Amino acid sequence: MRSIINKYLSVIDRYIIKKYLGTFMFTMAIFSVVMVVFDISEHLDNFLKKNSSLHDIAFQYYAGFIPFYLNYLSPLINFLAVILFTAKMANQTEIVPILTSKASFSRFLRPYFISATLLFIISFFANVYLIPYTNRLKVDFENTHFSDADPTKSEVHMQLDKQTFVYVKSYQADLKTGYEFILEKFNGDELKEKIVAQSIAYDSVKRIWTMRVFSIRHVNGLKESMLWHGVSKDTTLDMRPEDFEQHDNQYSAMSMKVLNKSIDKAQLRGTGELTDMLFEKYHRFVYPLSTYVLTLIGVSMSSRKVRGGIGLPLGLGILLCFAYIVVERFALVFSVKGGAPPLISVFMPNVVFGAFGYYLLTKAPK
Repeated sequence: MRSIINKYLSVIDRYIIKKYLGTFMFTMAIFSVVMVVFDISEHLDNFLKKNSSLHDIAFQYYAGFIPFYLNYLSPLINFLAVILFTAKMANQTEIVPILTSKASFSRFLRPYFISATLLFIISFFANVYLIPYTNRLKVDFENTHFSDADPTKSEVHMQLDKQTFVYVKSYQADLKTGYEFILEKFNGDELKEKIVAQSIAYDSVKRIWTMRVFSIRHVNGLKESMLWHGVSKDTTLDMRPEDFEQHDNQYSAMSMKVLNKSIDKAQLRGTGELTDMLFEKYHRFVYPLSTYVLTLIGVSMSSRKVRGGIGLPLGLGILLCFAYIVVERFALVFSVKGGAPPLISVFMPNVVFGAFGYYLLTKAPK
């Protein structure tokens, strides 16, 4: 393995890759400690109030908290790491001899993008496979220990299949009961049957719904006739209590298989959650590409020697980190609230900062 590395990578390549990955790991370790300390200080009252065990806090909450935020911040941590060691190399006049030895700037970028590719692969598999699992641990813990409010929806309209539509005015999660329930069955555009119930409750053992104080009416054009009226009736419907509950980061805690099934169901039901699900799906595949974009910006911006050492490049790097986060969050709002296609919104931060990186590349020292 070492002979293969020595054959295809020069001494300078190995030097830069070692600096890149070493600084990245060191910066990530610092971020981990800082995040955990601040989070403990913020949620200490919740831990004590709910009598959370040390095992659950460490192996459930923080086992999900640390991977989630490290993966989310990894491109930005990578960006700061690139600026730190590249600006230091420029300040120590290590880059000038490389560029004056007939090596082009694109050749100088090769070890950076080799390292970025390694981090991209890790981030990609973490986004698709690891993070949904660890997020499930974190979200379950937060729903149990942090959430005091009722995380349920109201005024829910849902399509169960091509002919069946339901409406629930309010839902009580602890009782698994919905109130003012209406079910309508259509034949094309024509209403054929309407069921109105005062409440509907879910039996988690039998996996059925029970309607209480209900009436079933048959509709034939302008004629309407009562078919059934009663106090209680069991029925099976393609909906679950989870369809009426809403938690933060619930989609990020879904595996790709579950997320794809939820997308298919949301496309049929038209509950208004389809955009959020599609954004989450595309985000998992596109977000790791930011590693390349921010690496390009970091190298182009910090490879020039400036007065004052690494302070100016580092300050600009921190400013750009916040700018990237703002654009990334704006893309989500632009998609969910503004009606923009999720795929376009997901690519927006990388396109904007990719164009900025290309501009900096043209101005970088050659």
